[in-house]
Amino acid sequence: MLRQVRIPLRDGNSLSARIWLPASSGERPVPAVLEYIPHRKADMTAARDDTIHPVFARSGYASVRVDTRGAGDSDGVMDDEYAARELADGLEVLTWIAAQWWCDGGVGIIGTSWGGLNGLQLAALRPPELRAVITVCSTDDRYRDAHYNGGVIIGSELLSEAATMLAHNARPQDPRVVGASWRDNWFDRLNNSPVSSEIWLGHQRRDAYWKHGSVAENFSAIQVPVLAVSGLYDQYRSTLFTLLNNLDIPTQAILGPWAHSYPHQAAPGPAIDFLPEAVRWWDRWMKDADNGVEKQPDLRVYMPTGVRPGLDVNARPGRWVAEPVWPSPSVTEVSYSSAYAVRAGSTRLSSTELIGVAAGSWQKRGDAASQPVDQREDDARSFTVTWPEVDEALEIVGDIAVTLTVSADQPHGILAVRLNDVAPDGSSRLVTHGLFNLTHRDSHEHPLSLIPGQTVSVTVPLLASAHRFEPGHRFRVSVSANYWPLAWPSPSQTSVTLDPASITLTLPTRADTDDTYEQTEFTTPTPSPRSAIRLFPEETTRTVVRDMVAGTQDIIINSETDQHDEVDGLHYYAWAQDRYLITEGIATSAVAECRRVEHYRRSGLPGGAAPLASNTVRTVERLADDWDVKIVTFSRMSGDASSFFLTNQVTAFEGSQEIFSRNWSATIPRDHT
Repeated sequence: MLRQVRIPLRDGNSLSARIWLPASSGERPVPAVLEYIPHRKADMTAARDDTIHPVFARSGYASVRVDTRGAGDSDGVMDDEYAARELADGLEVLTWIAAQWWCDGGVGIIGTSWGGLNGLQLAALRPPELRAVITVCSTDDRYRDAHYNGGVIIGSELLSEAATMLAHNARPQDPRVVGASWRDNWFDRLNNSPVSSEIWLGHQRRDAYWKHGSVAENFSAIQVPVLAVSGLYDQYRSTLFTLLNNLDIPTQAILGPWAHSYPHQAAPGPAIDFLPEAVRWWDRWMKDADNGVEKQPDLRVYMPTGVRPGLDVNARPGRWVAEPVWPSPSVTEVSYSSAYAVRAGSTRLSSTELIGVAAGSWQKRGDAASQPVDQREDDARSFTVTWPEVDEALEIVGDIAVTLTVSADQPHGILAVRLNDVAPDGSSRLVTHGLFNLTHRDSHEHPLSLIPGQTVSVTVPLLASAHRFEPGHRFRVSVSANYWPLAWPSPSQTSVTLDPASITLTLPTRADTDDTYEQTEFTTPTPSPRSAIRLFPEETTRTVVRDMVAGTQDIIINSETDQHDEVDGLHYYAWAQDRYLITEGIATSAVAECRRVEHYRRSGLPGGAAPLASNTVRTVERLADDWDVKIVTFSRMSGDASSFFLTNQVTAFEGSQEIFSRNWSATIPRDHT
């Protein structure tokens, strides 16, 4: 492995890379695989990278992990997520890789989340070096899936992700790698990194900002084979179906039971042996191997069964099924009218009702704290439509939608619509959900205020899913006008009235409920090779505190990461807290607060991790081995009837000494949100 390689850019900067070469690379050039992300290859993702890239190298590929501009030991400052300069740098990286002595000129791109999307974005630019893409847990439309859903601000996502980027972008280069220039670059990052919450909240409709980098604007631009992967707990899972429906090149999709992660490390399980599956994809499209990949089903999907919530936190019971082609002739859209169902609850929905805490997190990482719990409490506060028990198993896979007719007493309003599986014991399991801003009923680009009292008919897309309703179970649609903290509430007290007879649920129903798909790679994953990164147990907690007298609700989510590089001596610790406060009955009471800590330390003293004296006189030379830096951030979002209010703070420390502090504040007008 080449631990530190500099990739020169035309503007004089360089990006930092780590490269794994196969044993045969000295004999003949080989294809290369690129992962291009901002998540710090030397520490943050180092342990994960050790499970991926060595496998590709042993399979005959040069595997290249590159930090984007402004991240890790790469030069510069990040402009924004998926900025034009990031993509331009990516094209230069591809050209550089293809020109190396160990590369035969062909490159594939793999990535999850950020890396999954920039792989699609780079493919849409048609670089001549690119041969194939594997995109995992990513999106085709930045507006629809990232920080807004159905035109609604994802309250638990927008500020949380922006706060994470605020902290991550403030992290310095490593002086052991870049030398004395690290400190100047650190202050450049501290002063000039973007404040993402201000950027994202400044674009509340699907304008040119969101269209940039959204491959949905022109699917035909992608002309290399794409393997798309996601999970039933991943917020980007609908992307699989939009890619299958719109790409006109070889495209396959795998939808597993897991959350937002690579599927060989997936939670909840069962995980799959994903890396051999990825190698087979590379072999077919970069080595022209006759391995039958192109004959695989278009869609392979895990079909979970509807067990009681909480019984499948770590592993979901179910089976793998496959659709040879997509759209599949065996999947039919079946509509269910509320006229043939039991309807319950008030048809007058309040925008200040406390509903949504049972949903878990919008972006799920696989931990128990982010998963949904029994939906009965939220169902009881919503309008529900429950269809009769199914006599035979009913399976669904694909896009799901609910059509309904509503009116509002204000020029605005939102809907949260959920599909639940109700078991014979009454427990209610969340299958999928979707948000919808009623002012976006005709367009996300050109919203239009409601006329109070006037009815409108809307179709609410839910996140795509796969699920098996067992005999004796019922499916239920639950509708509310609030869904905190997943949805940012309406700007004033709003009543949304729905026509109970107008509700229609459309389910993509499979004809065969007894089939099973078997594939060697879909068994227990091969154990990962040992990494030099020692990971301490991670912990995520989710606490809800309610004052039943004052009507307040306080949701606190804490998580931490702690790891130590046993070779390099670097210790990396990260802590995050997200807090969501609201008061029932008060429309503008919603507040989101996010705190982050990023701490790096390395000691050259015997033992490798001895604490540094707070008054130690530091020199550039000693900092390479005795290095202790910390970033602390705080972000807050609130609002009134006409505006959002943002505050952000970054404080940086060397040892115990504060060396930088900056505050930002912004007032951003609401724009039909």
